[in-house]
Amino acid sequence: MTRLTRTLLTAAVLLAPLAVTTQTASAATGCASSVPYVSGEGGYDTYRIPAAVTTRRGTLLAFAEGRHTGAADTGDIDVVLRRSADGGCTWGPMAVVAAGDGDTRGNPAPVVDPRTGAVVLVTSYNSGAVTEAQIMRGEVTPEQSRRVFVQRSWDDGGHFTPPRDITAAVKPAGWRWYATGPGHAVALTRGRHAGRLVVPANHSAAPPAGSADTGQEARYYGAHALYSDDGGRSWRLGFVDDSYDGVNNSNESSATQLPDGRLYFSSRDQNGTSPGNRLDSYSADGARALSRPYAVQPTLNDVPVVEGSVLQLRGTGAPLLFSGPSVPTARRSMAIWRSADGGASFTRAMTLSADWAAYSDLVQVGHGTAGILYETGVTGPYERIEFRVLGPSGL
Repeated sequence: MTRLTRTLLTAAVLLAPLAVTTQTASAATGCASSVPYVSGEGGYDTYRIPAAVTTRRGTLLAFAEGRHTGAADTGDIDVVLRRSADGGCTWGPMAVVAAGDGDTRGNPAPVVDPRTGAVVLVTSYNSGAVTEAQIMRGEVTPEQSRRVFVQRSWDDGGHFTPPRDITAAVKPAGWRWYATGPGHAVALTRGRHAGRLVVPANHSAAPPAGSADTGQEARYYGAHALYSDDGGRSWRLGFVDDSYDGVNNSNESSATQLPDGRLYFSSRDQNGTSPGNRLDSYSADGARALSRPYAVQPTLNDVPVVEGSVLQLRGTGAPLLFSGPSVPTARRSMAIWRSADGGASFTRAMTLSADWAAYSDLVQVGHGTAGILYETGVTGPYERIEFRVLGPSGL
């Protein structure tokens, strides 16, 4: 398929409404689980990087990266979407939301604007002709390097606007790698910043002058946030974790708003020297600054070096949830932890399976009910992306 042909086909998909009656991924008994993405199907070698939101009308949106030619993080990659009108039991046909056209588009971070109900999607981009290692070493042009884009949908995810570049507003000069999410972004619903959209993200910085510049040193990773106060039209850079001390290397952050209005951030520790693989922090001002530096969360030491998701369930006394694999040295055995003290500590609530498992995203699908969209498989963690309903029991 030529690039022109793929572009025309993508345009046709974007202009066509997404049906919600196709039942190509049926749920298990009791509608407890379903499989919206199976690697090797739909024209893609691998599906990765799940992200999920529930719209104001109750439609569940399941985003992922569709990787055309292999499982690598860069190359010909699209952002794809399937929608469910019945809480994740069945799924409509897959649509391309952001076409790579030979380049890499990914790290979907969707959020629903609480003021308008619009779905706002922030994604990352780089040229498909360059590798992550080249970007980390600063060997690429700004056009080839990581960039940030935003799209909006006013019809429940049926159509999205074309990606709009917001890199200049949220990526300082000198940063190399940049990744939104992965996983859902956050809409603040309480406090003086109610209505603000917050996207947790991460970056890498160039080492100081005179230091070895291999581009592979994890100590130059850091978390940050970007935010919008006008429904995604304009964006600003929020807090930046720029300690770069090699002890706590915050990477791939997820976020949720706690009942007291604070934001809770949970981050992968990218091979820092501190004990444990999970870091966390808080923000009391809507992600403009952190209340304290990222620190190890010792009650999540069973989680390996991997992305994880957090979600504060709605409702009086509802818990804060965390999802991630539960074997410290391997990506397997997806589990759910709960916290009754705003993230100060977690206890394991359930293990979903002993199978391989990697990235995940938590989403509220009903009153007191959460769901999880996660990578899993029998012989490896990237065979399929499964959706599982997590009822109130056990949470």
